Amino acid sequence: MKILIAQGGGPTAVINQSLVGAVMAAKEAGHEIIGSRHGIKGIIDEDFVELHSLDNEKLMKVAETPSSALGSTRDKPDEEYCTKILNIFQKHEITGFLYIGGNDSSETIRLVLEAAKKANYAMKGFHIPKTVDNDLMENDHTPGFPSAARFVAKAIMGLDRDNEALPGVHICIIMGRHAGFLTCAGGLGGAHRVYIPEIPFNLDHFAKEVKETVEQHGRAVLAISEGIQDADGNPIISHFVDQETDAHGNLQLSGLPLGNVLADFLKEKGVAKRVRQDTFGYPQRCYPDASKVDQTEAFECGKVAVKSLQSDLSSGSITIKRTSNSPYTVEIAPVDLDKVANLTRHLPEEYYDKESKNITEAGRDYLMPLIGEIPQMERL
Repeated sequence: MKILIAQGGGPTAVINQSLVGAVMAAKEAGHEIIGSRHGIKGIIDEDFVELHSLDNEKLMKVAETPSSALGSTRDKPDEEYCTKILNIFQKHEITGFLYIGGNDSSETIRLVLEAAKKANYAMKGFHIPKTVDNDLMENDHTPGFPSAARFVAKAIMGLDRDNEALPGVHICIIMGRHAGFLTCAGGLGGAHRVYIPEIPFNLDHFAKEVKETVEQHGRAVLAISEGIQDADGNPIISHFVDQETDAHGNLQLSGLPLGNVLADFLKEKGVAKRVRQDTFGYPQRCYPDASKVDQTEAFECGKVAVKSLQSDLSSGSITIKRTSNSPYTVEIAPVDLDKVANLTRHLPEEYYDKESKNITEAGRDYLMPLIGEIPQMERL
């Protein structure tokens, strides 16, 4: 079998683990496997890399390197785009397609396979999960998330110490368009309050809650999802600035001044004189301090994807399901692509306390096995 593998969407600290896991499994099984540079765009451009010819030592170094080694893309294929992809597959006699990515990448796999079916071209395709947002259905968690959550928890631990030394309000804006998983990791780091997209955000209630926190603790560290929404489902930032959309129709949240807007709002309300903000932004995705669990599971997802290509299944999405919390164990296996493609998973209610606006014990129990050991802080 000739297999093509590509990486799509935002990179992560462990996406190359999945790439190399697939390449190693394909080599072991005697398959030819090539990589497409910059996702499906590289397929159209026929910009390929012969991965099966690389030696294992180099591959393992690539696996431990953050970000997408093949490059990525945000392209969304329409019918014409899919036809072009299919023509390239036929030209190069590619019958196995693996795409590492999130919601949009899983939808891309589905669209390409539909085009192949219409053209009566025999091929198989499997989606390999990846997203720091942790919002893929059928998964306990997705590769990339544990490492990003580890970054968030440790970054807020440091900011919490800073904030105690020089008290005030510190706002931390964290990735998360529709799901609050990553922001909840801020609760592990000591954030006094956590605000997520799943719970409607009210500016006046926010000011009141922060004021109460300052009165109680003399300061406030806040973890806030970039995707916080009002009661009508509109992003809070849309109340203040115009927004653009990407190729998949998603509102562009990165690079917008949500932290500045909220900081100015709290100052105007007289909540605190000293209000600071940081937008964690892109460092969350590829910071070179990956979770060990994340590395291991991402690699295994790549291996399972190749094994799935060799099975009786024609398509699917690889998933991680937790089978035990203590000791921590998981099962990695494919599910129907339709159960994942173009769908969004949200933070379970039991992981978040709406009253305290923070992570619950159940949420802590969920996160701790994923992020690994974090520093223990001491006070005088």
